[in-house]
Amino acid sequence: MRSNQQKNILYSLVLLLLVLAVYLWRNRDQGAVDLPIRQETAVQRITITGQTMGTTYQITYLDEEGRNFKNEVDSLLVVFNQSLSTYIPDSEISRFNQQDSLVFELPFLPQVLEASKEVYQETEGAFDPTVGPLVNVWGFGPGGPELKDSVDIQNLLSKVGFDKLRFDDTEVRKSVNGIYLDFSAIAKGQGVDVVAALLASKGIENYLVEIGGELVARGVNDKGEIWKIGVNRPEENASSSDLYSIIALDNKAMATSGNYRNFYVRDSMKISHTIDPKTGFPVRHNLLSATVLAPDCMTADAFATAMMVMGLEKAIALDEKLEEIEVFLIYSGEDGSYQSFVSESLKPFLSFMTE
Repeated sequence: MRSNQQKNILYSLVLLLLVLAVYLWRNRDQGAVDLPIRQETAVQRITITGQTMGTTYQITYLDEEGRNFKNEVDSLLVVFNQSLSTYIPDSEISRFNQQDSLVFELPFLPQVLEASKEVYQETEGAFDPTVGPLVNVWGFGPGGPELKDSVDIQNLLSKVGFDKLRFDDTEVRKSVNGIYLDFSAIAKGQGVDVVAALLASKGIENYLVEIGGELVARGVNDKGEIWKIGVNRPEENASSSDLYSIIALDNKAMATSGNYRNFYVRDSMKISHTIDPKTGFPVRHNLLSATVLAPDCMTADAFATAMMVMGLEKAIALDEKLEEIEVFLIYSGEDGSYQSFVSESLKPFLSFMTE
């Protein structure tokens, strides 16, 4: 019975093809004929959101299977934080900060140490994860404000310097007692890369991953266009919709650092969260925000932080020196108006919002 049914189906298909062939032959001179189009599987646009690293994340990707990876993403970020969060007492980094050495248990700490070393050297120490003791004492660490008039900044500076660390593929050691690591200026970027790698391993080719404003984009969105990302106006009370510019992110990562939100006022003076590892004091200059594009978000995040330490002139010089990054800098002009610097190669991908 089943064999006869299969034969009948086959005969029907053959007959249909013959009829279609005759029809096309008879109408060959009457213009083109629209043939039936094979229906492709609809690509679904999936968006998942959540919380991590004291902030939020949003991930958008295209998938023909419509898979939801929220559970996998959340589980991965829990493990990631168990390695790098200074807010978790028994994380790898917390344990290292309390002792002289640490044997790695997870892959994230050696990765970020190697990346930090490269950016530390390229920026001549402007980016330095050992700035932790200074970050803490100025009130931007897990313990909250701690600054007192009697604090000896020079004494703390003796415990700062990435070159005071020794590490390889298996462990990290301190060459000076009291070194405290803080990867808050690069960890969100690394987290973005880790999640992006997860999506890629699932066969996802088109996605946008964002954690706390740091992003990586691959492929295109559901309209077939390059992902477009807004850059906020550098103002304390600016909402997410108060945009200064829009950047088309063509298979790159992007991170922005600024001093216009994370600060407090003490004795009528604005205390910024960006601490200069060389002086031990919060920076004071006219650079308001630094947006950096790079192949990976960990690199973009670190360089954005470094440029906020360096200031406008040195940041521009660094951009001219390095081929692997592009920058968009917003700074305050002499009259208080917003001014900007854009890498030449980035200009075709950037548009300014009208007032």
